[in-house]
Amino acid sequence: MTTTSMTTKAVLFHELGGPEVLTVEEVTLSAPGPGEVLVRVEAIGLNRAEALFRAGTYYYPPTLPGSRLGYEAAGVVEAVGAGVTAYAPGDPVMAAANFDFGVHGVYAERVVLPEEYVVARPAGVDAVTAAAVWLTYFTAYGGMVLTGGLGPGDHVVITGASSGVGTAAIQTALRVGAVPIATTRGEGKRKRLLELGAAHVIVTDSEDADDLVAEVRGITGGAGADLAFDAVGGPGFARLGDALRPGGTAVLYGWLDPAPVALSMNWPQTVHTYANGVLAGTAEGRRRAAGFIGSGLRDGSLAPVIAETFDGLERITDAHRLMESNAHLGKIVVRVGT
Repeated sequence: MTTTSMTTKAVLFHELGGPEVLTVEEVTLSAPGPGEVLVRVEAIGLNRAEALFRAGTYYYPPTLPGSRLGYEAAGVVEAVGAGVTAYAPGDPVMAAANFDFGVHGVYAERVVLPEEYVVARPAGVDAVTAAAVWLTYFTAYGGMVLTGGLGPGDHVVITGASSGVGTAAIQTALRVGAVPIATTRGEGKRKRLLELGAAHVIVTDSEDADDLVAEVRGITGGAGADLAFDAVGGPGFARLGDALRPGGTAVLYGWLDPAPVALSMNWPQTVHTYANGVLAGTAEGRRRAAGFIGSGLRDGSLAPVIAETFDGLERITDAHRLMESNAHLGKIVVRVGT
């Protein structure tokens, strides 16, 4: 592998909008500098945050024109810069999803990333599986366990449970001995969520706010849930708080509803806003999450749900359309050819 500058195909967007603004272009790729790693991407995992970023509704804006995109990828190290000792050419790795993806976005055939933005791929895990693992399970483990304190016997309400993070949260809750209560919009996903291990499923399209609280209290013998793990925010966040036991905890990790977040008057309760990149930006956070995820993959208690796999960067628009349709259950992955 030469260490001089080269080009690579990458996904860019030059204006805000829907999936149609994404384009595949040839871009310049510099050799890895000190502390950097050149990765040949084999597969990328899609996340809802990328659709928000592309549309201009994420918590930080893209730099236009020519913004990059993508948090999550699995690949192989091709070259390393001076001072890098943790990785060597041929090592299977994953992107750590702790960066500004407008700058370091991994929707590409090759990317150069700072060493701290890379983590080792668990032994024996293929690229498609690895692309569906890190961000979803890191978010579930970091948000529910490290931040929310979820433990054995606790009841946790998981919103958006059919998403990649949602399905990972169900498995993570089961792995720590908790009781996952899944919510989803639409009756069609109830059976599959139960098959994935949800102890209970509440379909929010057919339940009003009072019914959701009543359902949770019925499930918990009137006590209320110990934890709510929410991807939505907005006014509906208050009803999740209403469904908690006194002194319960709500962890908000997303804002699919852009309206202001409403808080419950069911006090006392603890509310955390969870930023995955902050925890992933620490060596200790990455070490603990890697240990939890790797051991879960080895013993089979963690197994990412792949909704659909697309072949080639040219399918990225189709993949984003599927993500925005909300018709899928689990993670969308794009295999990358070189």
